[in-house]
Amino acid sequence: MPKIKTHKSTSKRFRISQGGKGKLMRTKLGKSHLRRKKSARARRLYDEMLVVESPATRRRVGRLAPYLREKGK
Repeated sequence: MPKIKTHKSTSKRFRISQGGKGKLMRTKLGKSHLRRKKSARARRLYDEMLVVESPATRRRVGRLAPYLREKGK
């Protein structure tokens, strides 16, 4: 059976958590630009990763990046 191609932007946007649970993690929206006028606390909060809650999104990411779980190990 041939390998499945990974959607590269999906593999860069999502990570698998390291704590043994293997949850799908994503960065917060709005992190990339327009941060100069925000407070230091607000900028610092952008560094946190959030757990993806939606089962539909988890399923979609699993199809786009099938080897993401193996990369997390």
